[in-house]
Amino acid sequence: MSQRNCAGRAGGLSLLGLLVATFAHGQGLGNSPYSRLGLGDANANMGGVRQMSMGGIGVAAPNSVNVNELNPALLYYTARTTFEAGYSAQFKTLRNTVSSQRTGSANLSYLSLAVPLSRRWAGAIGLKPFSSVDYESNTVDPVQGAPGAQVLKQYKGSGGLAEAYIGQAVRLGKNLTVGGSAGYVFGNIEQRLGTLVSPGGSTPASELTNDIFLQDVHYSDFTFRAGAHYRGKVNDKLNFNVGGVYSFPSKLDGERTTTFTRENVEGVTVAASTLETEVPGRATVPGLAQVGVSFDNNRSWSLSLDAAHQQWSKFRAFGEQGGSSGVLLSDTYRVGVGGELTPDPTSVENYFRRVTYRAGINVAQLPYRPGGAALYDRSISWGFALPLPNATPLDATTINLGFTYGQRGNTDVRSLTDGTQERNVKESYVRMQLGVTLNNRWFIKRRIE
Repeated sequence: MSQRNCAGRAGGLSLLGLLVATFAHGQGLGNSPYSRLGLGDANANMGGVRQMSMGGIGVAAPNSVNVNELNPALLYYTARTTFEAGYSAQFKTLRNTVSSQRTGSANLSYLSLAVPLSRRWAGAIGLKPFSSVDYESNTVDPVQGAPGAQVLKQYKGSGGLAEAYIGQAVRLGKNLTVGGSAGYVFGNIEQRLGTLVSPGGSTPASELTNDIFLQDVHYSDFTFRAGAHYRGKVNDKLNFNVGGVYSFPSKLDGERTTTFTRENVEGVTVAASTLETEVPGRATVPGLAQVGVSFDNNRSWSLSLDAAHQQWSKFRAFGEQGGSSGVLLSDTYRVGVGGELTPDPTSVENYFRRVTYRAGINVAQLPYRPGGAALYDRSISWGFALPLPNATPLDATTINLGFTYGQRGNTDVRSLTDGTQERNVKESYVRMQLGVTLNNRWFIKRRIE
């Protein structure tokens, strides 16, 4: 029988074992086997810290304090020039039926600036993640027909893609707004496979060599998104909102560089590299459809429901279905519900009544289907918006805190036809996000009395 961490075979996610005990470093938030798929852990257009605190919802949740670029049509509700920055941290435990690993990291999450340009028009610019790749793992297998021999395969991936965007929103009628955004996606994804064969017996370690296959891909191109929002009244004390967003399919131009190197066990090159450069290609990213509905009293509370669908079965990279991982992807669905409550936004005597409290839940399918069975990412979220006490009608600063606890995947074991077993990986994670929102009135003529 094979000695495996996440026991699997070539081309499967199960190759990503858990023997490596060190942290993975990169643009991601800790070692994640699922980031080997496609372009990595994709940003599913779930907004900033406000939306994260409510379960990743916000397609139909207008807000005049925070930047809601999730639906570009909601930029219209920007009341003052708003700058927002978010910082993220994550701690997680990965496990299967034979081993486990703890990992984590932190990074700058996003930047955004929204400006009301007129009574009917607003715009925004920003920078946010598009996808992240961050994994490291080993597998050990016997060599068929060679008793005592073993092959160690080392998998590592890092990097990711970012998106710089500009968005616009226009009010077409009393209750209808539309918007759109154009983004430029860019970045590098590096994937490394090392293969070391040990013949067993008395072979000294100094004679062992590691064959390294290194693939570096640079992607860049434009993406486009369109959204709409309608706001109406149920009665004098209750409003409803309906929104929709569509992120159009895109084809990212890529350039792939492949390097083959032979190293000794100390990492010193012992054979010249074979380099293949400037191989052009494309990654076809499927479209993402999102819809939402929300209710609010236009003052102190809101409740929202969002749903999303993305056809990852149409993903291709350099003509390969599923990309370099060789794992075929499937369509995904996601649903989230959440809300926020500010007990008394105008309270003077009690600061905590001016604090906004948020919570939500989210359930999403993963694009990986081992044995045809769906894997899920389930999470609960909560957070707070803490206004600083020095706010004025012209300036205001809000500190936003968001927390998410979730689990994705499972530890099921599946027997394969060749007698081996495939073990799924389960991730349990805690994410924390700190956001700073600055609101200011620009373009005001000051008069001297």
